Amino acid sequence: MRSTLGLSCNWTALLYFAAVLVCLLQPAASVKEHDFKKCHQSGFCKRNRAYADDAASQSSTWSSPYQVISDSPSFKDGQLHAMILKTINANSDTARFPVTVSFLKSGAARVTVDEERRQKKDIKLRHNSPVRKERYNEAENWVIVGGLDLDKEAQVAFWDKSQVNIKYGPDSKLEAVVKFSPFEVDFRRDGATHIKLNDRGLLNMEHWRPKVEKEKVEGRETQEGEGDNGEDDNGEDESTWWDETFGGNTDSKPRGPESVALDISFVGYDHVYGIPEHTGPMSLRQTRGGEGSYEEPYRMYNSDVFEYVLDSPMTLYGSIPFMQAHRKDSSVGVFWLNAAETWVDIVKGKDSVNPLSLGLGGKTSTHTHWISESGILDAFVLMGPTPRDLTKTYGELTGYTAMPQEFAIGYHQCRWNYISDDDVRDVDRKMDKFKIPYDVIWLDIEYTDDRKYFTWEQHSFPDPIGTGKQLESHGRKLVVIIDPHIKKIDGYSVSKEMTSQDLAVHNKDDEIYEGWCWPGSSNWIDCFNPKASEWWKTLYKYDSFKGTMENTFLWNDMNEPSVFNGPETTMPKDNIHHGHWEHRDIHNLNRLTFHNATFEALVTRKKGELRRPFVLTRSFYAGSQRLGAMWTGDNQASWDHLAASIPMILNQGISGYPFAGADVGGFFGNPEKDLMARWYQAGAFYPFFRGHAHIDSRRREPYLLGEPYTGILTAALRLRYSLLPSWYTAFFHANRDGSPIVRPMFWTHPTEEGGFAIENQMFVGSTGLLVKPIVEQDKESTDIWIPDDEVYYDYSTYQVQNTHKGKHLTVKAAIDQIPLLMRGGHIFPRRDIPRRSSAMMRFDDYTLVVAVSKGGAAEGELYADDGDTFNHEKGQYIYRKLTLAGNKLSSTDADGRDIKLTEAGSWLKAMREVYVDRVIIVGAPAAWNQKQVQIESEERTWSVKVEYHAAKKGRAAFAVVGRVGARIGEDWSIKLA
Repeated sequence: MRSTLGLSCNWTALLYFAAVLVCLLQPAASVKEHDFKKCHQSGFCKRNRAYADDAASQSSTWSSPYQVISDSPSFKDGQLHAMILKTINANSDTARFPVTVSFLKSGAARVTVDEERRQKKDIKLRHNSPVRKERYNEAENWVIVGGLDLDKEAQVAFWDKSQVNIKYGPDSKLEAVVKFSPFEVDFRRDGATHIKLNDRGLLNMEHWRPKVEKEKVEGRETQEGEGDNGEDDNGEDESTWWDETFGGNTDSKPRGPESVALDISFVGYDHVYGIPEHTGPMSLRQTRGGEGSYEEPYRMYNSDVFEYVLDSPMTLYGSIPFMQAHRKDSSVGVFWLNAAETWVDIVKGKDSVNPLSLGLGGKTSTHTHWISESGILDAFVLMGPTPRDLTKTYGELTGYTAMPQEFAIGYHQCRWNYISDDDVRDVDRKMDKFKIPYDVIWLDIEYTDDRKYFTWEQHSFPDPIGTGKQLESHGRKLVVIIDPHIKKIDGYSVSKEMTSQDLAVHNKDDEIYEGWCWPGSSNWIDCFNPKASEWWKTLYKYDSFKGTMENTFLWNDMNEPSVFNGPETTMPKDNIHHGHWEHRDIHNLNRLTFHNATFEALVTRKKGELRRPFVLTRSFYAGSQRLGAMWTGDNQASWDHLAASIPMILNQGISGYPFAGADVGGFFGNPEKDLMARWYQAGAFYPFFRGHAHIDSRRREPYLLGEPYTGILTAALRLRYSLLPSWYTAFFHANRDGSPIVRPMFWTHPTEEGGFAIENQMFVGSTGLLVKPIVEQDKESTDIWIPDDEVYYDYSTYQVQNTHKGKHLTVKAAIDQIPLLMRGGHIFPRRDIPRRSSAMMRFDDYTLVVAVSKGGAAEGELYADDGDTFNHEKGQYIYRKLTLAGNKLSSTDADGRDIKLTEAGSWLKAMREVYVDRVIIVGAPAAWNQKQVQIESEERTWSVKVEYHAAKKGRAAFAVVGRVGARIGEDWSIKLA
């Protein structure tokens, strides 16, 4: 391999320059869709779609060839084991597939199907390949962290030669009916069917078979997307069984065809959500037939798709194969644990009904068809019944969102590239000069010495420690980029160590793989190898990665992985990873392993320094939420990309990965000032809030826009910072139970059908703050859908809104205004003193805003910890329940704790000097119009002044109580009348 790439240094440099030049000269052109496969160009997808078409064409006579051997099932301790027999052809040849259905304490069920012959390694590999003979079965080792305890109380309710019925779950309200001939599973709740597996008979596990060499048909050319053997065998298309060509790259397939497919029906459900990352609507569209449907299935194959197209099922940077279905009063979901390339077709249709029924017709059901290239069938069925139940159960399985450092939810200032120490320091000073808050400044690839990670460009960045210290003096952080490709060049110690210790991904010949990315010729670290991860940790230690310090954090980009000269701009599927698994088996999982290695590296940078890491990733898989934030990749500076960011981020949140954002302002291009204003107003409500730009884009730091735009952006940033306590509380809930940080209407109001398809407005955590950013040019008003009969107030003016349940409310919003409402019945915390960074707010007092409900009540929460260490896991946190009931406002410990001063660490002790400064009560009744109120706390009582403002011209009456003076971490109460 080395000899074929033994180019001279000059020729290598020339190729590298040409590759980079091509990338940089095309920022105005959108991604070329023909560079990425359609289903008909992906052999296994084409075959399984054809299988579905064949079944549909024989709908009256079609029967799935998969049957449970009637005397094979056994049931014990919450698990059903059986053997499925697949009839292959008219000669009654068969293949055997062990199946296990596991019933879990959480109420989830797990269905796994493997292939006996591959399990036993009773197959022959082509090309003398060193890869494993089994189907890939190790995804759960990386993804699943809990929730697998078996429900040993599950019981057999019925069993005969045709089926077995299992009652399971809380109060045995759930039931699984496993039918034998053909194999089918019917999942029921309270006696009603909600999910069916293989009810359309599309289960298809391509069994192993030997390759029979055949002569080519004379004059026949191999077509794009197929291999060298296009003849049919027993009616089957073999053209892509053994190898497959696309874009000039040929994929060898040493194990032959091994795809796995299954139809999953959501019975009586019209809306399905999830399976990010795509740019279409949050409520997923049909992909086969129907008005407005896509022509292609949703694809999950993590890829570097710069300037991606909108409203498309095309694959993007990350994938989470978790789909949930929702209807009024019910939610269910399926998690498809397979890390190979996966396609999902969606078809919706009316259920058949009894012709004698007097009803108006059957309910709509959603039928999905899941198709993966390799691996075992491993599907978790989640029975809800609420959206909250689904995200909680999914989080039990794959982990909840990492509790971030507090700075991470502030504003991040980034571009490709800040060019020097002086540039970074100048931006830092100017942000202060213009009184613009921010927490983090970022460095893209140009900070390195010739794209060699863990180095600094000596002329531009001669003093990174000095730069870091300036930032630290303002409470700010530095994030630097490090990607998984390591420059292959002599004299680079990182490259030498990785290759000499054999810690890189191999090619199909089991030699170290070489490809092209930003550094030129590169090798890729293989973090499936435990030794590689351990070595990766050593590179981040402060004495190894010189120039970094305690306020330096990380950005993992290009980790799909992006390979400029690879098929579909990624790694060949026949590459080999540690354990001798092919890349095709683990492609979507690959970035989680790299993200995890970087996370662990930051935890261990210095002995005794146990601080929460911050690692941003572009690519992701189920479980990545445990490790840090993600963003939606290389978007464009356009209004439609701004609009698309909202449903994309909402979909991430309901799919278990809520720490999400989009490049504010758009990565490619030069946004006009109005677009910048609206994007910062929207970005202030992204969980991850970062401005970013391409190297060819004009500089666009907020202070460069000039007035009134600098002021508009600054106001949006200050709004974000004042609400940081509320954002941090929302992150706490995501960390504790998987709740989305920003929440769509179907999640917060699951009974209101009018909100199921709404994807452009959201609630912030449990605050009751309802925002709908303006995402259209020249718009100075918007229509907000109101989900209930509660009272709503304007956030800024306290105007009582003229709302009606299920109707839209028109809200005016000039270019300097954000449509933001407060729902009655909520209390949320703020910090109102403008500061330059979140660190400077650390011990500021709090303001509590009470939005009184129609019934005169309100509830809220406040969570706080040191925002830096893992001491919150040892009880070092403040978590208050805030309640307005009758004429009393009170604060109590939400966990019912009574922390003694002797048990408090340094942060909790410091927080004893942090108080409630003011309480603003919006919708205060006239009975509270008095000059003073009584406060009780810590066995003391004192009086505090009240400013009462009567209702006026549609504005709600409000009262300002302050200075309250009660410690934020102690119980207190206020008698308001």
